[in-house]
Amino acid sequence: MINKDSRNDDKNLVYGRNVVLELLKKEEDVLEEIYIYSGIEKSFTDELNREANSKKIKITSLDKKQFEKISSEQKSQGVVARIKPYKYSSLEDILEFSKAKEKDPFLLILDKIEDPHNLGAIIRTAEAFGIHGIILPQHRSAHINPTVYKTSAGIVSHIRICIENNINNTIDYLKKNNFWIYGADANAKMLSYNIDYKGPIALIIGNEGKGISRLTSLKCDILIKIPLYGKTESLNASVAAGIIMYDITRIRNTKSLL
Repeated sequence: MINKDSRNDDKNLVYGRNVVLELLKKEEDVLEEIYIYSGIEKSFTDELNREANSKKIKITSLDKKQFEKISSEQKSQGVVARIKPYKYSSLEDILEFSKAKEKDPFLLILDKIEDPHNLGAIIRTAEAFGIHGIILPQHRSAHINPTVYKTSAGIVSHIRICIENNINNTIDYLKKNNFWIYGADANAKMLSYNIDYKGPIALIIGNEGKGISRLTSLKCDILIKIPLYGKTESLNASVAAGIIMYDITRIRNTKSLL
């Protein structure tokens, strides 16, 4: 029986075979229930059943008419899952986690990243480079939703994320905890690959169109940029974030080996 609230409830549903399987294989239980179109091939449903049974997650098989009430078959590939509400960390939890690691803490602050696709892509890259935690503002920012789950390929469940009411106050708090704050700014004088990046640091990535807000940029210790040599004047926020995170991680790891 389909829960009435499941119909067209994009706020709680994720779509697609790879996404659902990826989330099933995570250590964390992030799915509540799975709906499948009864006409999809048995080879896939067998794999899905094995993974779902191991997590004790219910699978409901629906005929075409029932399935179309909750999803377009083309969009979902015949598989839809309801996700549990994402459990955010606190800033204190992130700091304790980062300080317990052998390497100096490295946090990411996203200043009003509004596109959930960009957020998901940034999260996936941040986890790959070992970022210890991500800080999001409460307002005018994308938060964790099914699009972020899908874009990050489920990696969102493997990184600590917190929401703070006032990013500038958070920056002040981090500074009191000996963090050095770097802001990505296209007009900066310093290049991202020419910094030492010693000690605990936080990198700020700004809004897709406006960049870092003025007051936030003033609170940064150093503004950095990526050099561009072609006619392209700016990069997508997730691309820029990935390049700078790579520069920082490479430099910090190189220093630690010396």
